[in-house]
Amino acid sequence: VMGAVESRGVLRRMSDMLEMLMKRMDILARLENSTDFHKGDEARFPLDRFQPAAGLMERIQAIAQNVSDIAIKVDQILRNSLLNGKVVEGRRDQCEVPRDPKYPDCAGKVEWMRARWTSDPCYAFFGVDGTECSFLIYLSEVEWFCPPLPWRNRTAAQPSPPPLPQVQAAFRNDFAHLLDLIGTGKESLSFMKKRIRHLAQQWLRAARRLKQKLKGRQRDQKHILIHIGFLTEESGDVFSPRVLKGGPLGEMVQWADILAALFLLGHSLRVTVSLKDLQSHLGVPPGRGNCPLTNPLPFDLIYTDYHGLQQMKQHMGLSFKKYRCRVRVIDTFGTEPAYNHEEYATLRGYRTNWGYWNLQPTQFMTMFPHTPDNSFMGFVSEELNKTERQFIKSNKVSSMAVVYGKEASIWKVGGKEKFLAILNKYMEIHGTVYYETQRPPEVPAFVKNHGLLAQTEVYEVARGFAPLQLFIGFGFPYEGPAPLEAIANGCVFLQARFNPPHSSLNHEFFRGKPTSREASLAGGERVSSQHPYAEDFIGKPHVWTVDYNNSEEFEAAIKTIMRTQVDPYLPYEYTCEGMLERIHAYIQHQDFCTTLSPPLPPKAKSPAMQSPPSPLALSPNATHLVWSPSASRDPHAWPPVDSLQVWVSETQHACTETCRQRGLVCEPTFFRFLNKKEVFLQLSITCDSTEYEMNHLYPAVAENVHECYLQKEPLLFSCAGYNTKYRRLCPCRDYRKGQVALCRDCL
Repeated sequence: VMGAVESRGVLRRMSDMLEMLMKRMDILARLENSTDFHKGDEARFPLDRFQPAAGLMERIQAIAQNVSDIAIKVDQILRNSLLNGKVVEGRRDQCEVPRDPKYPDCAGKVEWMRARWTSDPCYAFFGVDGTECSFLIYLSEVEWFCPPLPWRNRTAAQPSPPPLPQVQAAFRNDFAHLLDLIGTGKESLSFMKKRIRHLAQQWLRAARRLKQKLKGRQRDQKHILIHIGFLTEESGDVFSPRVLKGGPLGEMVQWADILAALFLLGHSLRVTVSLKDLQSHLGVPPGRGNCPLTNPLPFDLIYTDYHGLQQMKQHMGLSFKKYRCRVRVIDTFGTEPAYNHEEYATLRGYRTNWGYWNLQPTQFMTMFPHTPDNSFMGFVSEELNKTERQFIKSNKVSSMAVVYGKEASIWKVGGKEKFLAILNKYMEIHGTVYYETQRPPEVPAFVKNHGLLAQTEVYEVARGFAPLQLFIGFGFPYEGPAPLEAIANGCVFLQARFNPPHSSLNHEFFRGKPTSREASLAGGERVSSQHPYAEDFIGKPHVWTVDYNNSEEFEAAIKTIMRTQVDPYLPYEYTCEGMLERIHAYIQHQDFCTTLSPPLPPKAKSPAMQSPPSPLALSPNATHLVWSPSASRDPHAWPPVDSLQVWVSETQHACTETCRQRGLVCEPTFFRFLNKKEVFLQLSITCDSTEYEMNHLYPAVAENVHECYLQKEPLLFSCAGYNTKYRRLCPCRDYRKGQVALCRDCL
């Protein structure tokens, strides 16, 4: 479908192309007759490639004339059509741009449409034909920049489909339908389906336990789109070809577990790994992505990644801004608020290839709990049954180690010969490095390489000899699932300490990612080792973090590990039941489409008070603030406000560390209750001045000058980050044992 101007433009371009073709044919004809061109058998190009057929020039000229005639006739037809249309419509020649203060952008949008409406066929799809009336109809009925036209028949607008009936979610007890939904055709999809089948019984047992915990609680079934953007051809899909060659599998592990959890919880799913399917499910109109969707979004939630997020933005037009609150972004390493807010990141120089989305930071869901600013999605590790645990406990010997790294490139780490030689004095070293024909030269000769094995096969092979004692990392890959799987199988994980810690400032891997992972700047968890979660949340005796450049420290660690009896251990949050709990809670309680505002505080004693009192009160020991017993409580608030504690940080501590020191976790959704001048007074903090500014460290106080600062931009509320100038106000909460993402009453 093309409008008048676009139709004339196409014909004009055809005429120009034919004219150019004639000029080139004329040049070739002159070349044919030139003496320089004829050189017999020594000619560089054969002449018959350039000799025009008899009469070809005349034919091209005739076609060009016909196209020109057609252009004139089409122009006349279109003009007549527009004139007739105006007569039929009655008012189409009388449209004027309305001046309504409620629609301040209307005139500017009409001006844009006049100049650019042919830039995308989607406008013609919605009926735009170059007339002023068609612009106003589109801008009032398809988009929402102009007021509705009073003379328009409102029934002419396409009616919205009726809302789907609300169905209650019911736990499922079979994965067959999910495996069909995932589809075929990619090694990555085959890997995910194989993983789901392998863990099926553990998932089903976990679902039954969660069902008992919820005691028949009503849950609405959500319509959910899962679009795995990094597997689309348009994003390059670099992962699928590497599945069978030792490539990174962490993302696919996580996506497989997300699919399994959402399906078991009883929600209605659609799975896409192609741009074409994404457009079809969303209802994208034909064109280049500048127009809104043809119908209201049929999904309550969309789980995707950064690649999918970019694809949605390119093809949803204004609908992306309207519906982005329904998106959940699976983001392996996390996105800090300072990188998420486009204006702030630009002003402060937080450069990234992936940020600037202006989403709520908790819409980003990570593989590990780097920072509470994002939601912790996680994945699952296989749990051993009682028989397997007993076998490991009774048969473990201290003679076997496996190196973490399936790609030969990982073995190129400098200095590995030195510490591997020390390890080889005490243990038999095994590797699982991929190769096709020849053993990789990067792998030392004393290492027994089994070739590429799945992680579960590593332990099965090892049990043929004796249970593994040690799983050793070379420093890369960062924060993958394999160390947790090793610890769950009774291994000790040995990893290198990074000094200085790795971050976007000093390491290429993190450069461009929307996280500095540097506590002194934007402020996430520092990457002080290959696996910070294992170091901080598990620790000894299961995890040892040492300086590989210190031979004495390394050797002493090996000797101690060999003398240590370690049982299999798996944090609850990485079990099937733990992940089901989290996702259930997120779906039931996280709502980014409703604007949050603090609940009403206790009634003021005097109507003359200029500002309402804070809903917070000093704790009995006067060290921090808690929710006032007399303050109102929103029964739908999540996390529940009773879990809130307000502490003041030291100048060199982020809120993450401040809360952790007190056995709590920082909760960014509670910042809105702290962002008041009264809170400083309640904490006996003197404020000679109080300013509202954009800064991811606020609310905070510069105590040496008694200057207090409140947050101007809610998207910048951040648990991460510190500055030696400020003491920060920190919202902390309790958490369930083994489940840092949920407070005690959050389930």
